[in-house]
Amino acid sequence: MLKQIEGSVSTAEAIGLCRPEVICAYPITPQTHIVEGLGRMVKQGAIKNCEFINVESEFGAMSACIGSSVAGARTYTATASQGLLFMCEAVYNASGMGLPIVMTLGVRAIGAPINIWNDHSDAMALRDAGWLQLFAENNQEAGDLHIQAFKLAEAVSIPVMVCVDGFILTHAVERVDIPTQEDVDAYLPPFDPVQVVDPKAPMSIGSMVGPEAFTEVRWLQNYKYGQAEKMIPALNTEFKARFGRDTGGLLRTYKMDDAEIVAVAMGSVNGTIKDTIDQLREEGLKVGLVTLVSYRPFPAEALKAALKGHKTVVCVERAFNFGMGGPLSSDLEHALKTLPNTPRVLTCIAGLGGRPITRASLREMFKKAKKEPWNGMLFLDLNQKIVDDEVKHMTSVRKSGPLAENVVARVKTPAAE
Repeated sequence: MLKQIEGSVSTAEAIGLCRPEVICAYPITPQTHIVEGLGRMVKQGAIKNCEFINVESEFGAMSACIGSSVAGARTYTATASQGLLFMCEAVYNASGMGLPIVMTLGVRAIGAPINIWNDHSDAMALRDAGWLQLFAENNQEAGDLHIQAFKLAEAVSIPVMVCVDGFILTHAVERVDIPTQEDVDAYLPPFDPVQVVDPKAPMSIGSMVGPEAFTEVRWLQNYKYGQAEKMIPALNTEFKARFGRDTGGLLRTYKMDDAEIVAVAMGSVNGTIKDTIDQLREEGLKVGLVTLVSYRPFPAEALKAALKGHKTVVCVERAFNFGMGGPLSSDLEHALKTLPNTPRVLTCIAGLGGRPITRASLREMFKKAKKEPWNGMLFLDLNQKIVDDEVKHMTSVRKSGPLAENVVARVKTPAAE
C-alpha cells in the first residue's frame, strides 16, 4: 500500500510486519518515533504476541534484548549516537554470543561537542563490533532492509544493524510502499533459533573462553560473516521477486560504464550524488557511483569487480578517524590494493554534524578531483578562515579556551579575535 508517510513511521510499520516478539526500547533522538510507533502498535494489538519492554537505559535495552533472544524470541531495538556508545559492552556481547537481534541505528553524530544531527560517527565507532551493517539510501529501503535483516540475522545467527540517516530519513515525509502482512510472512519464516535456553536441555551461553579456544571462536565468527556476504545478494533477489523492489544486495552502481571518476558512498547522500552526476554529465564530466548497501560484511570482491579499470575513486563519507583518514576510504584502499593499476582513492569528508551536502559543493569537488587530485582528506565546505584564525589563536595564547565554543563564536561573529 502506497502511503505519504514519515520515515520513522514507515520503518516502524515494516518492523511490525516482521512479527517481533520482544521490543526493548529507550528513546533517543532521532530514532524515538520508531519505537513510539511500535509501542502504539503493540498496545493496540496490531503486533500480536509481542512484549514491549520499557527499560532504564540503552545498556538496559541491549541487555534485555540479549536475554529475550537467548530465550528464543524474535527481538528488536533501536538507538542512536551516545545511546549506541552507552550500550557498547552489550553490543559486543550480542555478536559474540551469535544472537540474531535486529537494531535500527538512527545514524547521528557523537559528542562532544553536543550535536544531534546526522553524520556516520556512531555507526563507524562500532563498525567492528561483530554486527552486520546495512545502510539505507531512502525510506523505502529503510523498511525493506529491515525485512531482509530479520531473515539474514536468523539465517546466520548474527545481529544486524540497519543504519538509517537521522532526520534526513527518519523525519522526512515521502512516498513509501508498505507491504502486506501476507507477503512478509511468505518471505520471512517464523523464528527458529539455532541456540536457545531450554530447562529440559540445560546449557551455558556466554561462557568464559580461554586462550586455548578464543582464536577458534573468533575465526568462526568471521566465517559466519563470509556466509552472510554470500547470502545478502540471494536474499535481495528473493525479495525483488516477491515485492518487486531491488535494494541492491551488497552494492549497486549508477552510470559506471564510461565513468572517468567514480564516487563511493553510503546512505542518503547517494540521492544527491546521483542528481549531481546527472548535471555533470550534461557538462561533459563523466562521473559514476557505487552505492554501498552492506558495509559489514565489507564487500571487497564486489567492489573490486565494480571498480576494476577505473583510475580515480572519490570516497564521500560522513565520518573520519582523527589523524588517519576516512574509515570507508581505508577499507576501500585495502580492498583494491590487489587490483592491477590500482585506482587512486580520494577522501572527501562531508556533512559532519548535519551540515548540508549540496549539489553545488559536490560539483566543485568532482571537478577538483578531475583537475587537481588531493592528498589526505578534503573537508567539503570547510571554512578555511575560521580554522586558520582559531589555529593562530590556539598557538599564540596559552589559555586559549574551549575549542568548540571558540569556533561557534567565530562563526557567529567572523571578525572577532
